[in-house]
Amino acid sequence: MKFGFIIDNRKCIGCHACTTACKAEHMVPVGVNRTYVKYVEKGKFPDTRRLFSVMRCNHCTNAPCVTICPVEALFIRQDGIVDFNNKRCIGCKSCMQACPYDALYIDPNTSTAAKCNYCAHRVDVGLEPACVNVCPEHAIISGDMHNPNSEISQLLARQQVTVRKPEKGTKPNLFYIDGDQASLDPLVTPKSVNTLWSNQARGVGHFAKKTEKLAFTGEDVVFAAMAGTAVPTADIQQNGADKSIDVLMNGATRNYDQPDKGILWGWEVSGYVVTKAISAGVILVMLMAYFGGFAEVTTANTWWGYLASLFFLTATGALLVKDLDQPTRFLNVLLRPQWGSWLVRGGYSITIFGGLVSLVMASKFFDWGLETYVSGLLGVFAIIVAIYTAFLFAQAKGRDFWQSPSLAFHMLLHSVMAGAAFFAIISLFVDAGANWLPFLRNVMVGTIVLNLFTLIIEMTITHPTEAAKQTVHMILSGRYKNSFWGGVVLFGNILPLAMLLFAQAVNPILAIVGIILLIGSYLTEKIWVEAPQRMPLT
Repeated sequence: MKFGFIIDNRKCIGCHACTTACKAEHMVPVGVNRTYVKYVEKGKFPDTRRLFSVMRCNHCTNAPCVTICPVEALFIRQDGIVDFNNKRCIGCKSCMQACPYDALYIDPNTSTAAKCNYCAHRVDVGLEPACVNVCPEHAIISGDMHNPNSEISQLLARQQVTVRKPEKGTKPNLFYIDGDQASLDPLVTPKSVNTLWSNQARGVGHFAKKTEKLAFTGEDVVFAAMAGTAVPTADIQQNGADKSIDVLMNGATRNYDQPDKGILWGWEVSGYVVTKAISAGVILVMLMAYFGGFAEVTTANTWWGYLASLFFLTATGALLVKDLDQPTRFLNVLLRPQWGSWLVRGGYSITIFGGLVSLVMASKFFDWGLETYVSGLLGVFAIIVAIYTAFLFAQAKGRDFWQSPSLAFHMLLHSVMAGAAFFAIISLFVDAGANWLPFLRNVMVGTIVLNLFTLIIEMTITHPTEAAKQTVHMILSGRYKNSFWGGVVLFGNILPLAMLLFAQAVNPILAIVGIILLIGSYLTEKIWVEAPQRMPLT
């Protein structure tokens, strides 16, 4: 048994009855939707067409939201329905990043994730989903796709159907008859802007957006509303006598859409990546110096390193908890784990790493002599802590740019760089051992050079999807170009590299370089975290 949906676009009239029925059945708050109807206009006046597409959870066979969920709040039933248990949800928003179809949202009433669950409570008593019952044109067909006598099975056998983003490998179980890419592919049409009736004005809850002020009024609003997109007054006036509907209808545009959810993972995630990098990096730098014989690690530097590692590890945990919409449930990650999620694996890695650092500190304080035996294991977990977020991002299949195979190396480099930067800063106050400052200088030079090389690779490599290509374009010449070229490349890499190459390995030069590198690391992670989230998923 496997339940699925067919949306017959030949019949859909865009009446929103399905949206209304869904809201009534599940008491869905205003501003968020489990199902909604997307309007897209195609063509050029007078040869135009309006497309209606019902958007919702695809109840995927290989559901990435289930894989990434750290607490098994999302699960696949035996009948194929992807259901959820909001009593387990911690509000980490990982599922929202993993879903390529933008089907999940944070319920403002419960601060937990929610989505279409196929009206599982109705299915269990032999009823059809509410949206199927209410549709006046029978444009939504549900049923068991494995039953050859069911309507959905017969339609799948004789009709040409389309699914959204088949390249994701999720095997969606929502099919469209007469599906049009202008409606199903979010990158074909630009994101709609708030106009008279282009979309709901704002989201609600944790990621509510302020209503954007319209750039035009009066007659211009009417023209823009007819086109379903925001056209500034100046753009209309430039056309003079051509100020007519066909000026506005040049190409496919969105007429009705759901509210933009905004940046789901914000500064807290960017900050935790940096604090985690420092925590693991100071240990890695000390181990490199000790086992490689590159420099003497004094007792003072050793204690500073251990204390800094625990401090920034605690800060990492605090930022992770702060980012949750249900922070009181954060222990569910450890107590009710779903082991396939890298959020769980990372949580346990951080816990074990913190325990090992504490053990080494206790051994050094009480002279147990365990440092040599534990150091190797400590180094392994320092590397895991430094890079595990790359694997978590890779599970977020909705964000194509995060699927880069170089992301783990990128994070390891930043961790070693951050560790050396920290020791360079505290060297103002702590006596350095033999060759310690030249060692830090060499580590920072090496990581900067490798980081620049990695940036070149990540920005110039041929990306496999249009969303990843547009993200790169946004970074290099779009919204983030000033932050990237000025903040990351020039300030965060070129400037400290020049200072290190043309100055001796002495303070306060190294300390200043260390501060610059930490700022540059944060700017880099902020761009890498935010930019992919600005790509529309639906």
